Amino acid sequence: MTDIQFPNRRHFLRLLGAGSLAVLGLPPLWAAPGRHRFPDKHPDPRHDYTAAKILTAAQLNGDQELIALFDGVRAIPQIVDGIRCSCGCAGLPGFYSLISCYEGVGAMSTWCPICQGTGALAVRLHGRGRTLDQIREAVDARY
Repeated sequence: MTDIQFPNRRHFLRLLGAGSLAVLGLPPLWAAPGRHRFPDKHPDPRHDYTAAKILTAAQLNGDQELIALFDGVRAIPQIVDGIRCSCGCAGLPGFYSLISCYEGVGAMSTWCPICQGTGALAVRLHGRGRTLDQIREAVDARY
């Protein structure tokens, strides 16, 4: 049996994303003509955007870790709205920023470790007084 070697994290995530989308019967997001899997830049935060669509504790079925994460993201919508997500969901309809991963019944961050990790990093760094630009740099370095 041959060992599979991934040259880097992004290659691994690309393959993981392709498998996840294949289960849903969808082609990989980066395979669509004119689409790039990872956007070149972070989105501009929408200053009038609120956290109203982020899932609540009741919608998270008592999962204490998710509740804490979603509450943290809900507290800083203008920061999270200015960060791109690196898992591939940026190509999905209706996606704008990382905050999109925390909204609605099918919120990707309820199961995606990349969405969760990016959100947790943003919450943690904002709590330490980091600016949006500093948080973006940390996200880029990690993902």
